[in-house]
Amino acid sequence: MNAGGDNARLRDLVSAIVDRMPAILDEVRVLLEAEHPDYAAFLAEEIDEVVAVSEGYVGRLVGLVENPTASAPGAGMEQALFEEIGRLHHRQGRDITSLLAAYRIGATVAWRHVAESALQLGIPVEAFAALAGAVFAAVDQLSTASLHGYVQAQSDDAHARERLREELGELLLSDRSDSAAVRAAAARADWPMPRGAAVIVVDPDNEVGRASLARLDDSCLRVRRPDALIAIVPDPSGPGRRSRLAEVLRGTAAVVGAGVPLDRLPASLHFAELAVRLRRARVLDDDPLFVDEHLDAIIVHHDERLLAALRRQYLAPLDSLPEPTRERLAATLTSWLMHMGNRQAVAAELHVHPQTVRYRLAQLRELFGSALADPASRATLLLALAWGAAEDDTGEQRAASPRPAHRDDAARDTRAR
Repeated sequence: MNAGGDNARLRDLVSAIVDRMPAILDEVRVLLEAEHPDYAAFLAEEIDEVVAVSEGYVGRLVGLVENPTASAPGAGMEQALFEEIGRLHHRQGRDITSLLAAYRIGATVAWRHVAESALQLGIPVEAFAALAGAVFAAVDQLSTASLHGYVQAQSDDAHARERLREELGELLLSDRSDSAAVRAAAARADWPMPRGAAVIVVDPDNEVGRASLARLDDSCLRVRRPDALIAIVPDPSGPGRRSRLAEVLRGTAAVVGAGVPLDRLPASLHFAELAVRLRRARVLDDDPLFVDEHLDAIIVHHDERLLAALRRQYLAPLDSLPEPTRERLAATLTSWLMHMGNRQAVAAELHVHPQTVRYRLAQLRELFGSALADPASRATLLLALAWGAAEDDTGEQRAASPRPAHRDDAARDTRAR
């Protein structure tokens, strides 16, 4: 390249492009009017300012042809400006793709005018090629800057929203909250307040459980605690909601609290935490476990000391027996109470002969006396026996609690009949 002459032509090119800038911007405005009228209106209103800013930018762009090691035009002030444009687009709720499309339209029009001016001034082929590379690299940088600003604003908003929603979740689970504070926090977190909600409790070390909570829809609030991951699910009794939760949470060992009004969520969480403890103790084993299907177990095990005192008092007649005999008679008495005196059912459950049941019941009447004939005493004995581990005569451990059939199982049984 003839340095002196070529450099002069490049300087002339800067002046030519600046002279054409009003025409370039007007042509871009016309092309944007159909699909991007807001951008077209901006160019019409701010054309003088855009022309003024463009002169220095065009000079630095053409300067890259003279000095390829210089900073790219999009690397400084312009990059910060275009990042802010991207952030502004996100705050206004606008689609970034329309902005990038406008950039492409502007780049196409601008390059045509630049190319015409360069050819008229006799810019050498090498410089012409370098100029093309510089123009489209700059457009790419500025597009990337706007996209980066948009994504950054999106991420910042998502983090802020997540923080506000977690704070709302903590407030809902706090017994110190009041309705006014909850309404204000819900408005800040953009969370439509439901009539009721339920909590889901998952062990934080359970990877499947963590992933399942993450898949819950956006209406759910999530709260992290050292010993549990908690989700607050709005309107858990809505159509199909329970079955969907059962499907999503299957295999997670999750506990789903009872649906309650928002101001009773702390109590619902307390019962869910009791159910978690009973699950760990293998008293309950549903997966997922719905608290409202096991209220009896939670009531009985709410205070283990009371249950132990009850068992000691009402099962005292069995204390003096050898352990194998005590276990057999306890299992027989439990089954007899559960089956309301049906000896055939007791024999079938324990896998023994009905005569064996008759013999054992005679022993039990001798030990417990009139208590077996008293309805109130029988109810208390059932409470004491049914919630403790017992074994049948095969040595297999029976369920620790007489749990009701699962809703899905009951529905299948009804259809089968």
